[in-house]
Amino acid sequence: MASGTREALLDAATRLLDAGGVEAVTLREVGRQAGVSHNAPYKHFPSKEALLAALAARELERRASRPQPDASPANRLRHTLHGYVRWALDSPALFRLIFGPWTVDSTELHHAADAAQARFVETVLAAQQAGVLPAGDPVRLASLLRSLAHGAADLASAGHLAAGGKGNADPEGLVDDLLAYLGTVSG
Repeated sequence: MASGTREALLDAATRLLDAGGVEAVTLREVGRQAGVSHNAPYKHFPSKEALLAALAARELERRASRPQPDASPANRLRHTLHGYVRWALDSPALFRLIFGPWTVDSTELHHAADAAQARFVETVLAAQQAGVLPAGDPVRLASLLRSLAHGAADLASAGHLAAGGKGNADPEGLVDDLLAYLGTVSG
């Protein structure tokens, strides 16, 4: 039951976050929307920040546990980066929460972020080993790729990037461009 209550609280927090951003998420409203007493959220989360960290961790864990497509390393990498862009555009409040500043130290969030990072670095390393990305530090290359996807999605969500409009590109197209440019570099 406690696990079910915790998940119901996180589900309610997600709905509130999607509807009104971080400001809309309060422990009292999360409890009300989850159909539990106003004190129940405090049994699972000592503060709003702890609730938000658990929400961020759950999303990172969900994304990291998704099955990888049965495809070539190049296509897996492309799929992963396009998914990252879609995630940023489809869930902007959650995305900003996860990648925003944190004032709470959450072991759960640290572990989830480390696992998500490790999975992405493995995808990049596989692409390097297949010869579709240049040799070098896979962690730095993963950071470069994620930075392009993240920045392009951020610009698109703010209306500063669009195919046939500002920037004459969409985020997925820029991801593809960078992958093509990197693929032409000899290791």
